[in-house]
Amino acid sequence: MSDLPIAAIMYDFDRTLCTRDMQDYSFIPSLGLTEREFWDYTNTLGVNEHMDSVLAYMYAMVKIARDKNIPLKRESLVKMGGSVELFDGVEGWFDRINRFGLEWGMKIEHYVISSGMKEIIQGTKISDCFKSIFACEFLYDEEGSAAWPKTSVNYTNKTQFVYRINKGVLDVSNDVDLNRSMPDDSKRVPFCNMIYIGDGLSDVPCMKMMKAYGGYSIAVYQNRDEKVKALLKGDRVDFIYSADYTENSGLDVTVKNIIRKMSISDKLTFENSAQKRKD
Repeated sequence: MSDLPIAAIMYDFDRTLCTRDMQDYSFIPSLGLTEREFWDYTNTLGVNEHMDSVLAYMYAMVKIARDKNIPLKRESLVKMGGSVELFDGVEGWFDRINRFGLEWGMKIEHYVISSGMKEIIQGTKISDCFKSIFACEFLYDEEGSAAWPKTSVNYTNKTQFVYRINKGVLDVSNDVDLNRSMPDDSKRVPFCNMIYIGDGLSDVPCMKMMKAYGGYSIAVYQNRDEKVKALLKGDRVDFIYSADYTENSGLDVTVKNIIRKMSISDKLTFENSAQKRKD
């Protein structure tokens, strides 16, 4: 089993696997705010202070909770993951795709690369389906309260996590091995065996990276608006589908076809190498 070639499927989370921004389900209501009030505050803060938008929302979470005397604890955020609503078919998706991969001689691994909160994702029904979750996370003080951003995943630095998956360096504190030169044939997951699934413009850096290095990118949507269409017209993604993860949906069929292609390509590469050694 361990000798099987590996394929990595990487997902954004908000509006890719779940139907809204993950803070909208429980966290923002726990502050007594509407979604618009929280995000307007966050966006205004970011503009006025010239802040990275992800750091702005993380600061807003801490500040508003503190101002309202609401403890912001890790366990509270994890518990909030239970209220996250997933798109149709998501819960059965991972086992189904894993089984299909094995049928074609491929080991499938799933990863999250999200600007959302790791703690909330860890509380969802599907958290155990991922080999690693790369997302924003707080550092907690002696009293267990959120004190500082431990990890911040913004729209452009998402690509570093693709490199981590490529090299098998999943510890975010390990930059030495991440930056070490490594022959392409020794990398754990080649780019050609990668699929990135996201919902919009924030995923474009990873999507373009896939297209540049031989991987595959898929945009999913709830409503097919002009922004979504522009991703395909602008040659930023390979495919666009409704965020329907049920069996035989367009997304399901295409991901399986990509896995077939990866499997066949790997077999042909192996046979070619074997012939060269024989000759």
